[in-house]
Amino acid sequence: MKQNDMNSEIMNKLVKDCEDVLDRCLPDPDHMPEGEQPTATIASAMRYNVLAGGKRLRPLLIARISDIYGGRRELAEPFMAALEMIHTYSLVHDDLPAMDNDDYRRGRKTTHIVYGEGMAVLTGDSLLNFAYETAAAAFDAAKTPQETAAVVRAFKILSKNAGIFGMVGGQCADLEAENREVPITDGQLEYIHSHKTACMIDSGFTIGAVLAGAPEEDIQRLHKIAYNIGVAFQIQDDILDVIGDSKELGKQVGSDEKDGKTTYVTLHGLEQASKDVRSLTDSALVEFDALSVQDDFLRSLIVQLVSRRK
Repeated sequence: MKQNDMNSEIMNKLVKDCEDVLDRCLPDPDHMPEGEQPTATIASAMRYNVLAGGKRLRPLLIARISDIYGGRRELAEPFMAALEMIHTYSLVHDDLPAMDNDDYRRGRKTTHIVYGEGMAVLTGDSLLNFAYETAAAAFDAAKTPQETAAVVRAFKILSKNAGIFGMVGGQCADLEAENREVPITDGQLEYIHSHKTACMIDSGFTIGAVLAGAPEEDIQRLHKIAYNIGVAFQIQDDILDVIGDSKELGKQVGSDEKDGKTTYVTLHGLEQASKDVRSLTDSALVEFDALSVQDDFLRSLIVQLVSRRK
């Protein structure tokens, strides 16, 4: 079998694993716990968003990296589900009229269009809180003191990368950067990219390694890989907002210009942005090739992530 065919097979299996874990972990509006039927609408909205499709990039990274370091899926799966829930909650809130005011996400109407603004806020809140409930199940799966310590460390990574010193901090800086009289600087834009996007990708790259007991040197390299890929991923997102296709992306293009955002493209132009994406990717691959374990699928995925068209 050719490497590309093998990679496609691995990808399809990982995505299915992620879908199965999410379906199993999310509350079912048709089978709510006794006395909890009033929350069925929220459960429905949670599933509407999380199961709407997507690349499943972050949870599949946890799964694959845990696997290549010999980790147990029983430890990884709660974090796989939790990370995707956190990612999805951020999208639900991003789409609100007070934020990006988007009507479509992944080719479907956004939550506030289907369920109303108030319910969309609660849906995001519910996904964030339920993510931590879900991740906590890994403590029950830990069989040794070493595994328990690894779950604690993974929980800290998950929490910090999603919080004020991670994604939320990046979102805050991004919101304040809109329609400024004075254009933001490269340093401010780097802060937005490294926190808003790279921090969540960092959780995907590092949590599986931590849970599997990977060498510390490898974990630190994975942090560097995640930073480079995360920033490159966001620059590519800025590029696609200019030259992408709405049908292919599943969302409107040109929203950054409409919202008055300064992006990497507006600061540096399309040509330089594309060059910098390649440079960041090369730096990530140097770190990847120095890991104590190698995986052709992951290496190929790194390249695909930053050359994507959707």
